[in-house]
Amino acid sequence: MFAAVVLAAGQSKRMGQNKLLMRFGVSTVLETILATLSDCGLGDLVVVTGHERERIEPLLGEHTVRSVFNPDYATGEMLSSIQTGLHAMRDDCAAALIVLGDQPLLNASVVRRVLAAHQPGAVIIPSYYHRRGHPVLLDRAVWLDVLARPAGNTLREIVNARADRIRYVPVDTDAIIRDLDTPEDYRHATELENPTAKSAKGPKSDDCSTSTKSDCATASRGSP
Repeated sequence: MFAAVVLAAGQSKRMGQNKLLMRFGVSTVLETILATLSDCGLGDLVVVTGHERERIEPLLGEHTVRSVFNPDYATGEMLSSIQTGLHAMRDDCAAALIVLGDQPLLNASVVRRVLAAHQPGAVIIPSYYHRRGHPVLLDRAVWLDVLARPAGNTLREIVNARADRIRYVPVDTDAIIRDLDTPEDYRHATELENPTAKSAKGPKSDDCSTSTKSDCATASRGSP
């Protein structure tokens, strides 16, 4: 059985408001991710909360998920949320899919391809033109190493230390490297989700697409 760990504990400092609660399509950013995952055959879905958990958790009632609270969310370290999620995994879980809560453009076909690439002992990472992205599938054999790491480490560092375990899944969408850190990221994502919105508003003199981040797109937050 495969499970997903959805990281929803961050403080959204660069966005200026809780980005997971922002409107995206017919729901919110976080609910969009959960709806995508619910269509991927996962046996368990765990949402790791932290900042404004009292606002996040009520959204989860519409979905078949479990929530766990990361008491160390304020440190801003992604690894602590990943560890919290892995600790909550069921005994029959063979691998955990690490999903960013702020990637609403992620589609189910990419998730299914990552899951289908599972190998015992491996770390499965989607890539877009050689840029690593999310979600990342961690086989259970890797968890102990992740759980043993102290604060200050990143998932990227852990994965790179076991480079022989990495298996890449090339994909044809940059959604795997697009998360929402800033208002510009959000605006661009909503335009991609609804292309007519941009044309309806008309062009802006400062309008430009968000530049894709370099290898390990969210390296500053510990992307593998």
